[in-house]
Amino acid sequence: MARKIIYWISTGVIAALMCFAAFTYLSGNPQAVEGFARDGYPQQLRIILGIMKPLGAIALLVPGYPKLKEWAYAGFTFAWICAIVAHYLANEKPKAMFAVVALVLLFVSYVTRPANRMWRPNSSVA
Repeated sequence: MARKIIYWISTGVIAALMCFAAFTYLSGNPQAVEGFARDGYPQQLRIILGIMKPLGAIALLVPGYPKLKEWAYAGFTFAWICAIVAHYLANEKPKAMFAVVALVLLFVSYVTRPANRMWRPNSSVA
């Protein structure tokens, strides 16, 4: 039971953070626009991430679609590793640490997910 609670809390926090980030990115928040420009990323990436983050959050929350959940976990992992590197190289250590915390939270969600939310590829195919 504790494992299920940990899963839902960690996954819920991730989903909430992703929806908040998407709103920030898509609304043209000056800090987000400036941050992407300062780190040398095009504004199109801000828009793409603003669209993909809530879609990934939905994929983690809805029942079924275990393969899609794996892709969402992978996408968030890649995005946050890139965020860690970008913020670290831009001398924004607190923002890099926030991305590390988000990555740890994602890991907790991944390892505590219920069996019905795991993708099991067909093992009979070589």
